[in-house]
Amino acid sequence: MAAAHVSRTKMKLGFMALLLFFVFFLDLACARLSSASRQKLQVHKHLKRLNKPPIKTIESPDGDIIDCVHISHQPAFDHPFLKDHKIQMRPNYHPEGLYDENKMNTESSERVNTIHQLWHVNGMCPEDTIPIRRTKEEDVLRASSVKTHGKKKHKSIPMPRSVPKSADPDIDNESGHQHAIAYVEGDKYYGAKATMNVWEPKIQQSNEFSLSQIWILGGSFGQDLNSIEAGWQVSPDLYGDNNTRLFTYWTSDAYQATGCYNLLCSGFIQINNNIAMGASISPVSAFRNSQYDISILVWKDQKEGNWWMQFGNGYVLGYWPSFLFSYLADSASMIEWGGEVVNSEPDGHHTSTQMGSGRFPEEGFGKSSYFRNIQVVDKENNLKSPKDLGTFTEQSNCYDIETGSNSDWGHYFYYGGPGKNQNCP
Repeated sequence: MAAAHVSRTKMKLGFMALLLFFVFFLDLACARLSSASRQKLQVHKHLKRLNKPPIKTIESPDGDIIDCVHISHQPAFDHPFLKDHKIQMRPNYHPEGLYDENKMNTESSERVNTIHQLWHVNGMCPEDTIPIRRTKEEDVLRASSVKTHGKKKHKSIPMPRSVPKSADPDIDNESGHQHAIAYVEGDKYYGAKATMNVWEPKIQQSNEFSLSQIWILGGSFGQDLNSIEAGWQVSPDLYGDNNTRLFTYWTSDAYQATGCYNLLCSGFIQINNNIAMGASISPVSAFRNSQYDISILVWKDQKEGNWWMQFGNGYVLGYWPSFLFSYLADSASMIEWGGEVVNSEPDGHHTSTQMGSGRFPEEGFGKSSYFRNIQVVDKENNLKSPKDLGTFTEQSNCYDIETGSNSDWGHYFYYGGPGKNQNCP
């Protein structure tokens, strides 16, 4: 009898343990389900906030969907400070320039070609609308969280002032970002311009990117940094492919809480119905073949205080309202031009993600990437050649830069590189 009682007791205990085990896993499954449901709800809300109801929709050959959204319904106006904002439909004035964009070397070897966005082949957006690249669920899910979607990671600004050439090349690479840039500092700057040729650099890992851009910077390189950025990039994580795309970025607190790429948060006010931020650029330059370049101008309307952006000769895209910034509400203290890549050191080695064309600068036109007709805007709203142009790169054996000057290209530089090679292990 005693043995039978012990056996029944063991069976009860075993059953109880099994029941507790089942309840634990049921709770775990419910928690996971609840977490998945919460994430799905967050993603849905995020997409609803970003994807405004379109007046017209255009499918791009690369799979993008371009929504033509009424100009007054764009994401910028989700910002509480812009609820009653009257859109400034044109800048008060353009900077007075030194270089005629059409003045190019007439030799066929250095002739460059016009460039378009890929979605244009299937239509254009009507007047009073702006083209917005539709954000898809998979775009958001590739980000580490809904909160980080469309945002850069911290510490992605090159800091030439704080890293002398003799310093350890890895001192500024704790974030894995590497650069090859030209820069000016020591004055008040009210804008910058450059023409850069466009490539499709190879990216080794999807969490890496390669870009070429202009930085308009204000404040210190601490948590108060203000930045306006514009150029072209290849970013598989952000866009889901390896296409070269036009992009902008802004932040007023060193990428912590404010700012985003393109129109992925409220801030930049677009007025142009021809160019879509984040859309593919086509065609791109080819090695020893046709070269395609884009011109970008960012300048401050000193009457209204807003920072404007122009793409090419005639496309005034829109503006960043001055209230978004602290230091840049007045002027910039530094301008940078050049390339940036993320080096995640896959397999413990330097990434083979390319910067620019993937070739070193000494290879020159038709092979290397370049920025030409580099200019800054002064207080009198004149475009001028930069004085005391400095250069900076963390590891010149991986990515490098060489500057020059002539009558056709003004101040220019070639830059870039292949990343991993025998001198960059």
